[in-house]
Amino acid sequence: MGEDDGVQPGAGPVEVHHVEVARAESARGELVLRERRGDDGSRALELRANGVFVMDTVEVHTERALARAALELCEDPRDVVVGGLGLGYTMHEVLADPRVERCAVVEVEEALVAWMRDGTVPHGPALMADARAHVVVADVAVALAEARPASYDLLLLDVDNGPDHLVHDANASLYQAPFLDRARSVLRSGGVLVVWSADASPRLEETMRAVLGEVEARPFPVRLQEREETYWLYVSRVPSQV
Repeated sequence: MGEDDGVQPGAGPVEVHHVEVARAESARGELVLRERRGDDGSRALELRANGVFVMDTVEVHTERALARAALELCEDPRDVVVGGLGLGYTMHEVLADPRVERCAVVEVEEALVAWMRDGTVPHGPALMADARAHVVVADVAVALAEARPASYDLLLLDVDNGPDHLVHDANASLYQAPFLDRARSVLRSGGVLVVWSADASPRLEETMRAVLGEVEARPFPVRLQEREETYWLYVSRVPSQV
């Protein structure tokens, strides 16, 4: 996820036009998928929620980094759960690891899942066809509350822009101790939790440390729409039991 200023990356000024591809309404508001077209022939899909830029198909490094940060820390990531489907890039990176036997993706927006399945998002059907991928339409808090304890090796949370830049205020609870404690409970010994944030969040770091005992804040520099930005990955590991 990230922010957008409507300027297409390139060597010089590029005139940009936006064409709406799909729109849906839910209890959380409006979800819009649109294509960003530059007069230089460039094309990109862009996802917005309630008018706020969520992500596009140009800058996807952080979605992939979210997965890699966890995969690199886990010796045996057989079972992975991803909170937030987005445009599928975190799931894609997880499934690229041959050690992964199952990747459960929890996405609250039914329309977004449908757009991935039916090809509205062109790369979606191929991702969804992977037999190891299991996409569930649900609130991630509810899904984890119903999950069996110690059932996953990795939990990757990319549901919103982080605790300080929320698209949906209701997601504030996902960065607080009760939810993080539940996340810890569904992870196996040695399991890893990675939380993505659009900005540094000492409060999130402190809460994760209190709940999980350790946390590493990893800055991740990106170039987004001709701007230099720094996103953050907060990584915690469940202590291994001897």
